[in-house]
Amino acid sequence: MSTARFVDAARAAALGKLGIQSVGELLHHYPFRYLDLTHIDSLAGVRAGFDATVVGRVHEVKVKKPRPRLTITEVSIVDGTGVLIGVWFNLPYIQQRFSAGERVAFSGKVVLDYGLKQIRAPFVEKLPSDEAEDAAARVLPIHRATEGLSTNWLRRLVAAAVDDFADVADHLPSALRTRRDLMPLHAALRAIHFPRDGGEADTARYRLAYDEILQLQLYMALRRHALTREHAGVSHPIDGPALERLRAAIPFELTADQIQATTEILADMHEPRPMNRMLLGDVGTGKTLVAAAALVCAADAGAQAAMMAPTEVLANQYATALGPLLDAAEVRWGLLTGSTPAAERRELLALLSDGVLQVLFGTHALLEESVAFSRLTLVVVDEQHRFGVNQRLGLRGKGAAPDLLVMTATPIPRSLALTLYGDLEASYLRTRPNSRPGARTTLVKPTQRGQAYERMRAAVREGQQGYVVCALVDESDSAEARAATREFERLSTQVFKELRVGLLTGRMRPAEKARVMRDFRAGEIDVLVATTVIEVGVDVANATIMIIENAERFGLAQLHQLRGRVGRGDVVGEVFLLAEAKSPEGRERMEAIAATNDGFELAEIDLRLRGEGQVLGDRQHGLPALRLTSVVTDGDLIALARADARELVGIDPHLSLPEHGPLLCELKRTYAAAWEWVSSG
Repeated sequence: MSTARFVDAARAAALGKLGIQSVGELLHHYPFRYLDLTHIDSLAGVRAGFDATVVGRVHEVKVKKPRPRLTITEVSIVDGTGVLIGVWFNLPYIQQRFSAGERVAFSGKVVLDYGLKQIRAPFVEKLPSDEAEDAAARVLPIHRATEGLSTNWLRRLVAAAVDDFADVADHLPSALRTRRDLMPLHAALRAIHFPRDGGEADTARYRLAYDEILQLQLYMALRRHALTREHAGVSHPIDGPALERLRAAIPFELTADQIQATTEILADMHEPRPMNRMLLGDVGTGKTLVAAAALVCAADAGAQAAMMAPTEVLANQYATALGPLLDAAEVRWGLLTGSTPAAERRELLALLSDGVLQVLFGTHALLEESVAFSRLTLVVVDEQHRFGVNQRLGLRGKGAAPDLLVMTATPIPRSLALTLYGDLEASYLRTRPNSRPGARTTLVKPTQRGQAYERMRAAVREGQQGYVVCALVDESDSAEARAATREFERLSTQVFKELRVGLLTGRMRPAEKARVMRDFRAGEIDVLVATTVIEVGVDVANATIMIIENAERFGLAQLHQLRGRVGRGDVVGEVFLLAEAKSPEGRERMEAIAATNDGFELAEIDLRLRGEGQVLGDRQHGLPALRLTSVVTDGDLIALARADARELVGIDPHLSLPEHGPLLCELKRTYAAAWEWVSSG
């Protein structure tokens, strides 16, 4: 930071707290909002219920204490037309920020309280005392600041950096900038920080957001090319005898989505290059059956396939659900988990290394060094978001560039899928087989849980089973959520003492969990009290009813997964959400889960309500975060940048043409920490 004007040692340390270590990082420390002084509302003209930006002089500062634990700070401002009050709760130090007579801007939603116009916890900007002094700076950028560096000082540092360093060469090819009507880079850097108006700020943000998503998609496209084009794969037969036997063994017609997804996957496997595909299936849409076709296809090639699950419960479910179909297809298979007995493990590994075992299901145990395949040509990773990048690569590394199929039963919005998994082709399962009745969901107040208990008893009397899901395993003094162990004791000794109640948590030993699930499937447990360990993979057709305690503590995707455990047989499932959502967002989430069974629709709602957060997460560990791109609002931009990235790599697989040189240099700089993934494939 020594070359940046006005940055001394103290300010450099403060900038470091914001993650800013260089002039380039300072230039890319974008405003998170703007104070638009071109649209100032008079205090007399502002309307309750609407956002407003107002300017006035501080008239009075008051601190009230109406009760022991409540402090109210009121700052009234005047502009010659009226009065407005900024209000802060339990922030008494706010009074020290204001002095009578100084000019300030308040921004926020106007409310009416006892006939007085207020903005509660407004955004505040101090202004020059003379209006003429700020006439030229009508749109003020607001950058995230930190202790020891105010927004005003940060604006001054950024302004100096823009003046001194923003005139940089553009790394985007001119033809691409023209085709997409993008602002030049130097102009965008100036306009994003100091726009003349809101329209110019939007244009600059679009260019810079396109830039960062294009680089991400280019990085993924180059990785994909290095893997699929520069490593020889296996051309699997897609009309082999085992596949025909599998099709003959399936006792029902596949859905149109299942047929389409199977066709796409088998077409990829038939190509002589590694497959890189993701299968997104809503709850109950039959993705495991689609995966079975891929597993059998590998066997028809005289090769082997591995299918990895994040939990033993799910891995065992594979064996239960797919084992009979693989037997019918005359495909040898096995199951390897941490609970596999030593003698059985030795036999499995011997058969695997000899090539006799064609399909191996398992958990993280598949990653162990002792697990050696004879010829691994297909890797299937289910609930892939629960595995780290290195774990997925580790399993794939047990073969010579095998095909990869990653699966998830958690529906992902299209924009988020393109952002997270731009290097993968995608197949979707949205429709459920007609034979599955699904489930209806009812919101119940916690004080009325007796109604849900009566329905549970009625279901058991009819020969069915149910779940009670709790948010925690053990009772915690710091949490109000019902704990599974405590709830198990209460339900088994008081509420359902005439029924057979079981307990399943993630903390139980694998053998104990397996025993409980075996007893539940066998009908020896009427009511299973569980944590989210049953969220995926548990398929007990006789389970028809579920009660979820503290439902407001779960995410929409998790609730959708949980309710997918019922309604899997011939009876319509019932789900009772015991929830006490206090916030508007919480209430909207609960109403949404009750209103629709469409997982993809819920995923869009969840994304809108919660935001993307750290969208890259474990999937893109080591990659830079997106500063401007929003997967909530920029879906079209993400799709556009992905198409452009794939087109560029299709034309120039190594970005070696002269016109692509600057773009490649910028890409290597941005992704320096992870570039070896591209160079190594």
